[in-house]
Amino acid sequence: MPAYHSSLNEEPDARQVGNMSILPIKTRIRGPAPLAEAEQADIIDETLDLFRANSLFRNFEIKGPADRLLIVLILFISDCLAKVAASRAPMTQNEATKTLNTLAVDQFPLPGDAMFPLNAHYAAPGNRVEADYLRQYLVQTRQELAARLVDRLYADGTGKPSKWWLSFTKRRFMNRSLGN
Repeated sequence: MPAYHSSLNEEPDARQVGNMSILPIKTRIRGPAPLAEAEQADIIDETLDLFRANSLFRNFEIKGPADRLLIVLILFISDCLAKVAASRAPMTQNEATKTLNTLAVDQFPLPGDAMFPLNAHYAAPGNRVEADYLRQYLVQTRQELAARLVDRLYADGTGKPSKWWLSFTKRRFMNRSLGN
């Protein structure tokens, strides 16, 4: 069974930085991301929906620029879940929100940087302006992804993170980590 790919690979007007798509998202967080229609699923919804299925795969064939963004966001979810699971006592929803928001804005490597784990599959941004734009876009998407992930982690109302989500902390998509 093949891995699940982004349905946004064929997005006609998507801007690209390096070879990664800059896709619209539904958000209230300020940043350079184009805004998506409220009723349409965006890349963050798609990432959250495909995370658990795709995290079972060690190989992933990249079929387009949206898949590259999907990979980065899936790896970020893995890092978020590891951060939540690492606390001795189960985190409350507010603690998880603060911790993951901090993780989202922390310094992280971009494609082309020496510490980026998937440089073989990603093109570096063409210049410094593009690199700054990509960093701002990824910070905004990571913040929105962290907020929506916390909502899903604590959706049952018990005040404890979902064991079904945390069970994926042991799985590494493509055996990689962003290193956060």
